Amino acid sequence: MPASTVSTWVSRQIAKRAPNSDSAQLNLRNVYIFFSKEGGLFAVLLIITFIAGINYANNLVLGLCFYLASVWFISFHITFTHISGLKVELVDITTAEAGDPVWVTLKLINDSRQPRRQLLIGFADQNNKLSHTKFSHKNTVLLPQLKSELELQLPVATSLRGELTLPKLQIKTTYPFGIMRAWSVIYFAKTTWVTPKPLRFDWTEKRATLKNADLITGNQSISGQDDFDKLSSFVEGESLARVSWAHLARGQGLLTKHFADPVGLDYRLDYADMPATTHEQKLSQLAFAVNEMGRLNLPFQLILPSDLTSQSTVGQGSGFVQSCLLRLAKAP
Repeated sequence: MPASTVSTWVSRQIAKRAPNSDSAQLNLRNVYIFFSKEGGLFAVLLIITFIAGINYANNLVLGLCFYLASVWFISFHITFTHISGLKVELVDITTAEAGDPVWVTLKLINDSRQPRRQLLIGFADQNNKLSHTKFSHKNTVLLPQLKSELELQLPVATSLRGELTLPKLQIKTTYPFGIMRAWSVIYFAKTTWVTPKPLRFDWTEKRATLKNADLITGNQSISGQDDFDKLSSFVEGESLARVSWAHLARGQGLLTKHFADPVGLDYRLDYADMPATTHEQKLSQLAFAVNEMGRLNLPFQLILPSDLTSQSTVGQGSGFVQSCLLRLAKAP
């Protein structure tokens, strides 16, 4: 049977024993232990000394073999208990542009009185190996010592726009002798979104087109404090300072006054107006335009082919920019 087939089968069996969850405690069910690379040489030494002791009836060689076997047994026990009982919680996942890393915040909790040492923690790559990042930061962290609680951040590489499911998290240790390797695998349930990588285009020309065509909806306003906008029925919990007492005195009931601040002209960023030819490039150009609108602090409206009327709202500011980028990430 090919080694890749065996590896795939083993990964499936491990995944069945580690259901998706945003918190996990390592125990007998999800901790695995086997000889490390150096431990494999140690096992060969055990076999050689045992065969030599039996073959030559040499008690000293057999005594050495039994001594080494006791070291192996102690190492087996200590290495397993050293990682068992550790708790891992997923705290937060950031969003990112395609090609940039997503940062995952984890909390490690050690309920044992004894500190845990030499823990190697990282997300596996597509080949089920702890990935060595191409970025300037590390994808894996080696903890020399964990006493109680610790929060750490690990990057996960991204390449495509859309929903991102985190790869499996691997926790390994060969403490104390390096003979045995204990490890566990955690699959998180929470996902995040990867926004399109902004694709620069002739923004100056496009803005000129926006100003001269019907892409300006104009005369928009946002909720504010300056100019009177409208009246609405009073809702319990609203400030009494906004109640129109003049209308109440005329017997017209409790009405609330709403004010608005004019924002002037707003720009409409329409998917159909992007100069690119492919779907992903159009989304990337929209991402660039949205970021530019946020940088200039201009009100705008983002229109996608699958938008409902309620989604095509006008807004401005960093919060609105992030919501528009998220819409681009979720675009079909």
